[in-house]
Amino acid sequence: MNIYVGQLPYATTADDLRAKFSEFGEIASLNLITDKFSGQSKGFAFVEMPDNAEADKAIKALNKSMFQGREIKVNQAEQRREKSPYKKRW
Repeated sequence: MNIYVGQLPYATTADDLRAKFSEFGEIASLNLITDKFSGQSKGFAFVEMPDNAEADKAIKALNKSMFQGREIKVNQAEQRREKSPYKKRW
């Protein structure tokens, strides 16, 4: 299951998130979203957990919990939508 983690402190590292989510089970991948120019975190991440039961436990335990001084949002990530090639750009 792909999990969205939002409202993260900008100082959060991938290792911080890995340590937190590994308490609930195996992590297949972790992607902390960063600004491509500055390299600074944008305050959200995606965590992929192969076992849906473990992922559900992580979501229930961590949603609206305090993490590094901030209340974070944790829920199942929505499917990425395809961009229309016909989108107007003016």
